[in-house]
Amino acid sequence: MEANHLGKKVVIAGGTGFIGKYFKSHFQKLGYTVYIISRNANITWNQKDTIRDTLEHADLLINLAGKSVNCRYHRKNRKEIYQSRTGTTHILGEAIQQCEHPPPLWVNASTATIYRHAEDRPMTEENGELGTGFSVDVAEKWEQAFFQFSLSETRQVALRIAIVLGPNGGVLTPYKQLVKFGLGGKQGSGKQMFSFIHVEDLFQIVLFLQDKKELHGIFNCSAPHPVNNKEFMQTIRQSMNRQFGLPAPKPLLELGALLIRTETELMLKSRWVVPQRLTDAGFSFRFPTIEQTIQDAIET
Repeated sequence: MEANHLGKKVVIAGGTGFIGKYFKSHFQKLGYTVYIISRNANITWNQKDTIRDTLEHADLLINLAGKSVNCRYHRKNRKEIYQSRTGTTHILGEAIQQCEHPPPLWVNASTATIYRHAEDRPMTEENGELGTGFSVDVAEKWEQAFFQFSLSETRQVALRIAIVLGPNGGVLTPYKQLVKFGLGGKQGSGKQMFSFIHVEDLFQIVLFLQDKKELHGIFNCSAPHPVNNKEFMQTIRQSMNRQFGLPAPKPLLELGALLIRTETELMLKSRWVVPQRLTDAGFSFRFPTIEQTIQDAIET
């Protein structure tokens, strides 16, 4: 494959989901040529030579690859969740090592779920405490796979991403359905914290980090004003003009999760994460509050 020397070039691995599609569209608007690596794209994970050639002269590599965690955590799914993150990260790192002109920045997704269940205080990059369990173990191994590469010409940034909200799908869709059918009350105690980020802010963070060449390492990607679950559901109800929503106690959530083949962790874990490093570096959020985020996501 001949390198594109004429224009800007970004490679998005795992770029066929909600975030990847948004990134692709917005990078194209900025004049980038966008290449997608995915099981269902023109460049697939078993085409290692093509991946290496695609990364030559790229301005930026973004890795979003990973099987959705919206499933039951049985043995087969656990294996696929691990492999779809650590395996793809290894492939990309090895491809960069083989490049003569590697991308100057590699942004790799991680997850804010790496922190413990927190109802007592927010978690920052500096003083956040890691949790325990399957999801945390996945996140730790994902970051280990990423940072095991020592790349002299490629700056590495891992994004511990909170729950991503935005128009046209994403995590917000099932919550809107609950509200629509009168089930939009609090989940569990409602006290669990809900850290979120608008997909546009996530995109702007990548551009910000691309410009700030002195920044590297781990960054929390979450809006600066998280809310609890009760407030989150109330905001959705207000945006959809629904005054009331039935609450869902934990036993009912457990039954529902079993029926729809997912895990209650997605709703009941308290993720209280704040973007200390981004704030200190001067990043300004376009959607800092849940009200602004929900209004844009639902009305757009």
